[in-house]
Amino acid sequence: MRLWTYVRPFYLENELYEVKVRFSFKSYTSALFKNGLLVDEKQGSFHDLRVIEHAFKTNQSDTHTTVRVGYYNWYNVGIEVHQNNALIYASHPDQDIQFAAKKVQAMNGVSSLQEVERKNQEQAEKWQKNKYALFADIALGAVFFIVAKSTDDLTLAALVGITLGLLLVVIQRFVKVDLLGGFAVFGTIMLLISAVLSLVFQSEYFVQIKGTVMGLIGASVFLTDGIARKGRYFAPRFERFLNNPVHAQYFVIGLGLIGLFMAGVNYCVATYLSEDTWLTYSTFLDMPLYMILFFTLISKAAKPSDHENNDRQTF
Repeated sequence: MRLWTYVRPFYLENELYEVKVRFSFKSYTSALFKNGLLVDEKQGSFHDLRVIEHAFKTNQSDTHTTVRVGYYNWYNVGIEVHQNNALIYASHPDQDIQFAAKKVQAMNGVSSLQEVERKNQEQAEKWQKNKYALFADIALGAVFFIVAKSTDDLTLAALVGITLGLLLVVIQRFVKVDLLGGFAVFGTIMLLISAVLSLVFQSEYFVQIKGTVMGLIGASVFLTDGIARKGRYFAPRFERFLNNPVHAQYFVIGLGLIGLFMAGVNYCVATYLSEDTWLTYSTFLDMPLYMILFFTLISKAAKPSDHENNDRQTF
């Protein structure tokens, strides 16, 4: 499914050329046209956002012409036309079309194209191994959301989620793919606790404060694993979905501290501010705040991969 297309036209030897960069959910494609006819087409990956090069011949047979296509910021694409390695045209002269590629390499902790390709291969293998567990986690969350929205009954939604979670445990005994390697089991246990609390405490204030209670329970589980087991349970499960390995104990304890902080913020908003303010916070601010803290923790807890450690020791 095509989402949008950038068009970058230019003239060369009185001929009209166009670069069309088309984006879908999975990849992007750069196509070079001359007077409406396709000259060259290449596909890029969102893993590296590398600069794409189109090499072609003009009427002057002794010249080597290339068109380079790349992001000069996070949301826009520019082109550069080179002949015999000399720049003769740039759609955005003051911008660096390698901006996004360099940023992605820096975030991934790599410094060469070969390293990027190795990382991409590792991620592809990791995805093939863990995609079913991720699908199971997403499916449980989606069912909970749909049931809660359609019935306006959080307790029923939690009970349905618990039933499906237990069903996954049974199915896992009969299939070879990993369905429980993610957080399906942990999520089912948390839904069970949530359902019990909802049945015991049925009040509007508890609906507001339940996030704090669940946050404290989740934080205590993370802290217990981080302190007593040095993060050996949760860290490997998170690493399934991360680009880099993490310092297990540091990361899991950090998750626990984030949980305590988020629980405290929810308590303060629910207790000292109005119900409308709490609803606004829980709907629009709670998750963005958590994601900021979560990705900050990932950047602080990341450690070099075994391959990068070997490179450093060799050097």
